[in-house]
Amino acid sequence: MENLVELTGIRKSFGGVRALQGVDFALRPGEVHALLGENGAGKSTLMRVLGGEYVPEAGTVDVGGAPQQFRGPMDALDKGIAIIHQEMALATDLTVAENIFLAEIPSIIAWRDLNRRAKDLISSLGFSISPSAIVGDLPLAHQQVVEIAKALSRNAQVMVFDEPTAVLSMRDAERLLGIIRTLRDRGVGIIYISHRLDEVFRIANRITVMKDGASVATVERNDVEIDDVIRMMVGRSLKALFGEDVERTPGKEVLRIEDLSDGSRIKGASLSIRAGEIVGLGGLVGAGRTELVRLIFGAERAKSGRIFLHGKETKIGSPRDAVRAGIGLVPESRKEQGLVLDFPIRVNATMSKLSPLVNIFGFMRRSAEVAAVEKLSTRLRIKTDNLNDPASSLSGGNQQKVVLAKWFHADGDLLTFDEPTRGVDVGAKSEIYSLIKSLAAEGRAVLVISSEHIELFGLCDRILVMREGELTGSLEPGDYTEEKLLKLAMVNTMSQAEAIATH
Repeated sequence: MENLVELTGIRKSFGGVRALQGVDFALRPGEVHALLGENGAGKSTLMRVLGGEYVPEAGTVDVGGAPQQFRGPMDALDKGIAIIHQEMALATDLTVAENIFLAEIPSIIAWRDLNRRAKDLISSLGFSISPSAIVGDLPLAHQQVVEIAKALSRNAQVMVFDEPTAVLSMRDAERLLGIIRTLRDRGVGIIYISHRLDEVFRIANRITVMKDGASVATVERNDVEIDDVIRMMVGRSLKALFGEDVERTPGKEVLRIEDLSDGSRIKGASLSIRAGEIVGLGGLVGAGRTELVRLIFGAERAKSGRIFLHGKETKIGSPRDAVRAGIGLVPESRKEQGLVLDFPIRVNATMSKLSPLVNIFGFMRRSAEVAAVEKLSTRLRIKTDNLNDPASSLSGGNQQKVVLAKWFHADGDLLTFDEPTRGVDVGAKSEIYSLIKSLAAEGRAVLVISSEHIELFGLCDRILVMREGELTGSLEPGDYTEEKLLKLAMVNTMSQAEAIATH
């Protein structure tokens, strides 16, 4: 079978850093070829060469058997290559139809024809979206459909999806995978980049793993297991990814909530967590998990219910109250809620608790701040040249470690994590898992929200499951299966009282 695309011996450097070291990659018609590797492995650089953004220093790019020398992204698009980035390139103030046909809109527009063509393209993907809708008003899943339709309008035969489900709900992610299967069946070649290995194994035909700017191996999906791919990426197995299990005996109760409700999304939730315990919170996106931890943290106001810390009822009316009470929250969106990106790393790492770092006049003791931040940086292995650099200069994994550093510095008794490894690579995930386990080993109570079942199973001592704002049950390690978790997440089989009684 002739390849749609063939990259041979691709080399690319930035300054003195060799980003690609003679990479080979090929894509066949009608296949999904997954491209995997840690952050910095060279995946995005390789795709930018394919998409015409970068000119390689050496190597060849063949499309349909003919060598190409792209002068820019439009050259690549003219040859049928479309890149669907995680951060979509849409004009949010224009309509769906205008976005799809932006490159060919003439000075005089036949709106009826434009809208009809847009509707036909979107319908072919199994969606019904008004061509006249403003793109900025659409949910993220529908914006991605518009991005895909835009590529198809240019007769794209090669489509690159870069972390396409990172910000989608489980239901929307399933619909997107369905679109990709439809495109594959039409003969379109798909390059699929994702850190979610369970998705990769459901959708891919072949897998190429990259490491340190080189291709490690290309394998048929059916010939390998997830463990094999992880070992290729980081040199460790799936079991080793979660680190050694340290014997932990849960201590006294740290947190207990009774009938906590916000009057709309959360309908009388009750749970408890003990010292040294890691409790998972599973369920579908939209089940109310984030809303529940925001109620506990005081980021949202509770309408009813009670919060107990160390057996004593505590009023949490704001995040400041929560921090003073020893509660920390690592939010699901580190860029919007966890960090001040323009501020230095050292400021972000210590802002949760300034009292130990200031003198009696309220001025920062710089030597104390430097010592605290250097200690945190060493413990969390934050990779940076200068702690005075802005947090925005760090990779996703290191940004997440700075958010963790903030709560290590606060030294609270209860830490809640909302999607703690979203958007970070496998190596950084392993380090974050070890840090979470170290918190529990020190006697902290830990609550973890995750949409990755493997993460919950590998990390948690027990898992509570939510559905439509209610806790529907719990799982002990001997019951950890996706089938049981999804049944609790999708079917209300237990009463609230029964759910509480199970632990």
